[in-house]
Amino acid sequence: MQRSKIAGIGYYVPKNIFTNEDLKKYMDTSDEWIQERTGIKERRYADRSGETTTTMGVEAAKIAIERAGITPQDIDFIVFATLSPDYFFPGCGVLLQRALQMKEIGALDVRNQCSGFVYALSVADQFIKTGMYKNILVVGSEKHSFGLDFSTRGRNVSVIFGDGAGAVVLQPTDLSTGQGILSTHLHSDGSSAEILAMYNPGTHANHWLPQPVANFDDAEIGEMFMSHAMIDEAQNFPNMDGPAVFKKAIVKMPEVVEEALAANGLTTADINMLIPHQANLRIAQFVQHKLKLRDDQVHNNIQKYGNTTAASVPIALCEAWEAGKIKKGDLVCLAAFGSGFTWAGALIRW
Repeated sequence: MQRSKIAGIGYYVPKNIFTNEDLKKYMDTSDEWIQERTGIKERRYADRSGETTTTMGVEAAKIAIERAGITPQDIDFIVFATLSPDYFFPGCGVLLQRALQMKEIGALDVRNQCSGFVYALSVADQFIKTGMYKNILVVGSEKHSFGLDFSTRGRNVSVIFGDGAGAVVLQPTDLSTGQGILSTHLHSDGSSAEILAMYNPGTHANHWLPQPVANFDDAEIGEMFMSHAMIDEAQNFPNMDGPAVFKKAIVKMPEVVEEALAANGLTTADINMLIPHQANLRIAQFVQHKLKLRDDQVHNNIQKYGNTTAASVPIALCEAWEAGKIKKGDLVCLAAFGSGFTWAGALIRW
């Protein structure tokens, strides 16, 4: 029997820092308004043309691979989580495989938004445990800045998100070491999918939308993938009912942490470090309070980077490890909640 362990970890964030004051140039907002609602002070934006979701993932992957003591040629499978791929298709996994000049290995793309990295980690964990692969690269990367509505109309969403990437290399380890991923726990509830979604471009033809765009006649059929009506109604930007997301997240994130602990016969007192998805500092603080965790048991960095969705957990995990907050033998819990809704947790003995 074997488990999978994190053998190497890395992250990358763009050099361009955008503060709340900077956003005031584009929309009616304020530093006080943003911090009060989200806890965010600044975020990173990728270069408009020089950086992509894939290139940021590549930079994070290089660090993780080097720290694992291997080369890109040793990787035998890729799992890439993102909601902001370079192309509508193909996915970023194959683009990363090409950029790192890897062998002709499998590349899987995961679309679970804010829960994407934990879902991807769970998938990779199963492949390691079955013995199918020995070195799996798991990446979470996002370039949100190219697709946000930087106007007062879109400020409730656009002030939240930032760009960045994180990556880990998973390898097998014997159960006798005590190290590795103890368990992962995945959930979804699609009953309210549209309250946190980007509707267009898409193939739904208004079927699910709470406020459909105008109907099209045959002469306009060529515009249905992306039309002027969609743009006029801002349906090509992310849509979010913030209070509804908040109410669901503060219930499901503590639940999945408690589920993971119960599955392993552990309690919150055993947690050395909780890495929550960096959706909103208020959510993370509520989860911490609900689980009765001390400040030194939780790592948050949304103040610096904003919400980087699939990248937020690996960035925070790597940052906490680099800062010496995570040491060998520590019990680390990952928890995420996001669009779908999907939520997920993982318990790791470092």
